[in-house]
Amino acid sequence: MELLKLIAMDKEDLSILSAYMQDAVFKSGDLDFLARERRFMLVGNRFVWEDSQGRRKRSFERRRSALHFNRVGAVRSRGFKSGGGDAVLSLLAVNFVPGDNQPAGRIELIFSGNAAVELEVECVEAQLSDLGAAWQTEFRPNHPLSDV
Repeated sequence: MELLKLIAMDKEDLSILSAYMQDAVFKSGDLDFLARERRFMLVGNRFVWEDSQGRRKRSFERRRSALHFNRVGAVRSRGFKSGGGDAVLSLLAVNFVPGDNQPAGRIELIFSGNAAVELEVECVEAQLSDLGAAWQTEFRPNHPLSDV
């Protein structure tokens, strides 16, 4: 399987990137805001959903992947200690909320356990890149349905 490389330039693109990144796991120390470059980066282990759908398998795959966002003016986090650390974060979704001065807005990285990161951005400009070969895992993420 080829290494995945995706670019998101609008809300719809970002929703596709979000689907590929669902259930990626990160350590809080793997998130970094490069203020001078106006870039927010995270490196983690994404679950390879595109290879697991519709198949009955006993093993699945994860890949080391990098996700970065450009044109970031500010970063806020909640639900975990930022600035390094070993807290494990599981990504549930990446959303874009348009601001008053479009294309500016806010990108939300929603993690399990009520943790989140909000990025104030000039516009949507993101890239997802696989960094290497996959490895096997026996565990497929499972989300119970709730009565909302």
